[in-house]
Amino acid sequence: MKAAEDQVVEDEAGHQDDETKGFLTAFEYSAKRKQLFCVTTGSIEFDKLLGEGMESMAITESFGEFRTGKTQLSHTLCVTAQLPGEDSYTGGKVIFIDTENTFRPDRLKNIADRFNVDHDAVLDNVLYARAYTSEHQMELLDFVAAKFHEEGGIFKLLIIDSIMALFRVDFSSRGELAERQQKLAQMLSRLQKISEEYNVAVFVTNQITADPGAGMSFQADPKKPIGGHILAHASTTRISLRKGHGELRIAKIFDRFIIFHGLLQS
Repeated sequence: MKAAEDQVVEDEAGHQDDETKGFLTAFEYSAKRKQLFCVTTGSIEFDKLLGEGMESMAITESFGEFRTGKTQLSHTLCVTAQLPGEDSYTGGKVIFIDTENTFRPDRLKNIADRFNVDHDAVLDNVLYARAYTSEHQMELLDFVAAKFHEEGGIFKLLIIDSIMALFRVDFSSRGELAERQQKLAQMLSRLQKISEEYNVAVFVTNQITADPGAGMSFQADPKKPIGGHILAHASTTRISLRKGHGELRIAKIFDRFIIFHGLLQS
């Protein structure tokens, strides 16, 4: 009897050690992935382009020139994330980290009118912070993680508008590029961990820059998002936004991680 009890204790200890080290069985991880949800963009066609919307446990990046709709999309998501949706999605609160002083509560009111929801309720469910340096931006993520832990399951979306603006200011010389990319990698790793641990969607906007090598490859658009390969690898979905005729804006999937079902079937 004593030997059996000792075996049970050892088995439980071994299971706890696996959890402590971060290991899950594929079955356990599959169950975790079933908690995934999508935040609607408010546009049926845009949602179709993304699959179902902005996916949780992932980073979605949107980039483009000035006035292509990046900040407008950020404000719209502040409202749509609060709306009940498909697959028993109940809606929830949003955290908005503003690095360029673009956040305007009045814009949320206009969007709330479109969806017939109460102004005060919408504003009360958005937690806002202004970041002034890249280091401050990183510190705010510690607060975000603490808030998500304190109010588990309440928050559904984290927005950073924009992810690279302060890095361009703080690391402006070419000699600081390596340090900038290292700091950026640390921030993106933190963002990814937050999104997975608390099952929230992360949406970031980004700027673009001229691509000197584009002319050699005959690209139609000689511009590219800043942040290099580090940001490219961290983003599950990358959305390119550009101006169309008048107030029309055109969205294109620039890059996305997709699982091709049946790829290995004989």
